Amino acid sequence: MEENEHSSVLQKLQLLEQNVNKVIVGKQKAVRLALITLLCKGHLLLEDVPGVGKTVLAKTIAKSISAKFNRIQFTPDLLPNDVTGVSIFNQKNLDFEFREGPIFANIILGDEINRATPRTQSSLLECMEEKQVTIDGETHALPELFFVIATQNPVEQHGTFPLPEAQLDRFFMCIQLGYPSEQQEIAILNAQIQHHPLQDIKPVITAEEIHALQQKICDMHISDSVKAYLVAIVRATRESKDINLGASPRASLALMRACQAYALFNNEEFVTPQMVKELALPILCHRIIANPQSHISGTDAPKIIHKILNSVVVPLDEDQ
Repeated sequence: MEENEHSSVLQKLQLLEQNVNKVIVGKQKAVRLALITLLCKGHLLLEDVPGVGKTVLAKTIAKSISAKFNRIQFTPDLLPNDVTGVSIFNQKNLDFEFREGPIFANIILGDEINRATPRTQSSLLECMEEKQVTIDGETHALPELFFVIATQNPVEQHGTFPLPEAQLDRFFMCIQLGYPSEQQEIAILNAQIQHHPLQDIKPVITAEEIHALQQKICDMHISDSVKAYLVAIVRATRESKDINLGASPRASLALMRACQAYALFNNEEFVTPQMVKELALPILCHRIIANPQSHISGTDAPKIIHKILNSVVVPLDEDQ
């Protein structure tokens, strides 16, 4: 990548990140992880209690990009056709016409996805993985830029349907925002005395520029030793006695791509083992299932991943 071109790419990334951080107070790490997911052509799952800013984060990213945005509110009575679309018989033409559902947009906010029934949740599988919708045997392509941001409340809350493993694996990352600190909460109050700062957000990047940035991610160098380190971490989830279901090869690919995007964000020339360690939790935690004994002893997915990271030998990066 030429120096001027590289500088222009970084400028676009920084502008997008700054725009989102104007609204999302004190959550710079979560914002960066969300944008990394976007640049890696993945989909994002935001899991947290109500009211911490999950929907606002999704809307801010959408408003920062000059692209089509749709919001789908998932409820128990939502049907698959309400998401994907439906074929309707046109009496004038004596033929069936396909009417697109809200999934036909560049950026989709699936709000409270785990309040919908498993049948409706599964309607997203083909959309997220293959970027297409099949209705009555006919396939309809989704846009080139297609980014699903789904929010879900903790599964312990009333009226939720846990996402199945196959659906969770389609999400590139799963992150939590958490409650703000005292000072951050005061800053949120001050920012919204007159109106919500989301109203002031304007697009700073186009869908075409996002697509160009997505292509640049693949150019970031990752050495053989770091690849081996990354794979060793993922394979350790399949061998851990604390885990019933380990991470798939899709997780290895996601972790590699996320590290390449992270390197681009940090203006680094190559991926380092530290980047792998920093991104392992949001990439892997939602893809593993701890066994019942681990749950009883209080060993959750993040603790298991931390344990694995401490056990896998870090390479010296001699071949970078």
